[in-house]
Amino acid sequence: MTTQQLHEQILQKKSFLCVGLDPDLTKIPQHLLETEDPIFEFSKAIIDATHDLTVGYKPNTAFFEAYGIKGWMSLQKTINYINENYPDIFTIADAKRGDIGNTSSMYAKAFFEDLNFDSVTVAPYMGKDSVEPFLAFENKHTIMLALTSNEGAFDFQTLNTNGKELYKQVLETSKTWKNSENLMYVVGATKAEYFTEIRKIVPDSFLLVPGIGAQGGSLSEVCKYGMNDKVGLLVNSARAIIYASKGTDFAEKAREEALKVQKEMEEIIGSKFQV
Repeated sequence: MTTQQLHEQILQKKSFLCVGLDPDLTKIPQHLLETEDPIFEFSKAIIDATHDLTVGYKPNTAFFEAYGIKGWMSLQKTINYINENYPDIFTIADAKRGDIGNTSSMYAKAFFEDLNFDSVTVAPYMGKDSVEPFLAFENKHTIMLALTSNEGAFDFQTLNTNGKELYKQVLETSKTWKNSENLMYVVGATKAEYFTEIRKIVPDSFLLVPGIGAQGGSLSEVCKYGMNDKVGLLVNSARAIIYASKGTDFAEKAREEALKVQKEMEEIIGSKFQV
């Protein structure tokens, strides 16, 4: 999926919501534990209930990998289900990979070719040769960690080095890498006050924004400072949507929560764009 196609989907659905798929066997409804593949059945039900309200799904691979080969098979079934049934949906493998070049090439092959995700999250700590192998894939997107929503983000990301915060140096340097037009960036919703500075550096890039809902980020604040003339945002919500209920009505309740976010997004889009 190209960024232009993603933008068109956002305007068509009046939504820039991305639903995070973080299936935890200790949290999913008990009745699903009796099925052959509880992780897939849970994910599938969430997808079927929310696909018209969202433009993206972000399986966090840790929640699949934790269950070994069975979890990996559940991940494959989940991405195949999305691609086959809802091909207009943008898919993100939230894997946070990043290693020396030949290893990154294998990670990229796994997520882009074998699993056929549209994008994957990566950590830039090891620099250019750990990210460029992902960027080499045509019509695939690499979503690089820039300024995250966790408490420990301040340990390194905002440190001032040579008169400039580290996250700004990371953003500026990434623009010099080969195929950098395939980059998107992770910016946490709990860091809304930083969006203005980030947009000065990457005005046209899509930003993946976790941290609304359970983590307390403000959608209106994110949009006020982070939205560009192509919307340019994918706002992720996971726990607040997928765990809205632990009963047999979990998918219905997930839809209700997703609809609340989508309606707020529709108002924001309507006030800024002619749709």
